[in-house]
Amino acid sequence: MFDRDAIERIAAERRDWEARELAEFLARQPEGRAEYRTASGLPVKRVYTPEDVADIPWEEIGLPGRYPFTRGPYPTMYRGRLWTMRQIAGYGTGEDTNQRFKYLIAQGQTGLSVDFDMPTLMGYDSDDPRAQGEVGREGVAVDTLDDLAALFDGIDLETISVSMTINPTAWILLAMYVALAQERGLDLRRLSGTCQTDILKEYMAQKEWIFPIRPSLRLVRDMIVFCTRHLPRYNPINISGYHISEAGATSVQEVAFTMANAIAYVEEVTRAGLAVDEFAPRLAFYFVAQADFFEEVAKFRAARRIWAKIMRERFGARRPESMRLRFHCQTAAATLTKAQPLNNIVRTALQALAAVLGGAQSLHTNGLDEAYAIPSELAMKVALRTQQIIAEETRIPHVVDPLGGSWYVEALTRDFERAVFDILARVDAMGGTVKCIEEGWFQREIAESAYRYAQRKASGQEVVIGVNKYVEPPEPPGIEIHRVSPDVEARQIARLRAVRARRDGRRVAELLDRLAREAEDPAVNLMPVTIELVRARATLGEIVERLRQVWGTYTERPVF
Repeated sequence: MFDRDAIERIAAERRDWEARELAEFLARQPEGRAEYRTASGLPVKRVYTPEDVADIPWEEIGLPGRYPFTRGPYPTMYRGRLWTMRQIAGYGTGEDTNQRFKYLIAQGQTGLSVDFDMPTLMGYDSDDPRAQGEVGREGVAVDTLDDLAALFDGIDLETISVSMTINPTAWILLAMYVALAQERGLDLRRLSGTCQTDILKEYMAQKEWIFPIRPSLRLVRDMIVFCTRHLPRYNPINISGYHISEAGATSVQEVAFTMANAIAYVEEVTRAGLAVDEFAPRLAFYFVAQADFFEEVAKFRAARRIWAKIMRERFGARRPESMRLRFHCQTAAATLTKAQPLNNIVRTALQALAAVLGGAQSLHTNGLDEAYAIPSELAMKVALRTQQIIAEETRIPHVVDPLGGSWYVEALTRDFERAVFDILARVDAMGGTVKCIEEGWFQREIAESAYRYAQRKASGQEVVIGVNKYVEPPEPPGIEIHRVSPDVEARQIARLRAVRARRDGRRVAELLDRLAREAEDPAVNLMPVTIELVRARATLGEIVERLRQVWGTYTERPVF
């Protein structure tokens, strides 16, 4: 892109500046630290010039909507359509969360995101003794199709995008979603949304699993294949770096480990006989927006370029849609503090801005009170207004990739990409993603990164305002805290037992037997029988328990 003689003149000018103005100024006023690095540890220079990007060909940056999609997956980006504004909601029963959904839609939210409670995530019915005290606490409780019907009562599923944060039991929730649409007479081809589904990151980071790794991978495959054939607008998986980051990984590790998981999923589905261009266009990603502003912008730009190269060079994709990385983003819950909680509004706004400048397709902004509890209506409204102000007042969406061409951002994007590919090469050399999970490699890497961050935070090297700098005496938060009604568990169990009482028990038993038989054959797709089960009002816990009898459960190898 740059004339070689011009680069040499700039280099000479920079060296002269360092020897004169800079040296004289440093003699009077030294800098604050000996070296500067991004949060991931990538070196950061004092100043950037065309020298730093002279080795980057124009084709690596390019134009929006063109390979390698560094500047965005679509040519017009937010000029044509703003990102989907999602605020995750989920607590109590389906009726409880339905009220919150309608409140958020009235406030201008453009997509729904559902959090499920821990029993639903882990495959236990609400009346299971192991679910006691957890029903509806950290998300909405879903035992049967009737719960999902209550959750989406009065909401047109053909016109609003729905994202479901669910992993070990994802195929059951997808089956319920499909069955609900069928019972309402909706066109499956018009349903849009995402099921998180990404089970491999659970073994790496979030630690919510049920079955061993390989049967779990088979369920992900079944969902992707089913959606490819029946739900053309639906994203059957959101390959998630968010939880990897929240567990303590650096931003480089977040993208690298997420890409390693994505590679494993693509390999699994192609082994099932689908060509990569059949299903890859509906694969979606989920990243966090962390505190290091410019590294996060570079991260999102690098992730698009990395995915495009993986899909074209490794898997032979030919359709641009197969190489086009689309991602949902959430601001970083791990950065929220109980101390001085109003500071969280500022943190969230800056993280949201990084996501927008990085080209997110969908965004969730955290509530200021989430260090305490599920966000209140007020906190969710402030978080949503944060997105709306960026979208409607700042004019930032008027230009595609407005930081593109910044010497610093382009150099950081390149350095980030190289660091990610270095990690992916190590994973390949060690035998691939699943083998690395089984041997605890990812888990050790995350644990060591988290420990190093904790040390920096404890020493004050990593500044957290209100926690280790500008600290004030502890006092009550002075904000409204959301509290789940104490009668939630009783109400949920009553509905569950009523459903069991009126269903055809013989039909459920026959279908559970069929599920067990089909689970023994790895070639069979389990989505059709699961859809029949949930329509017959089999419970989530019954479906999971029958598969536990076939596949067993997963026990993690300890990591030290």
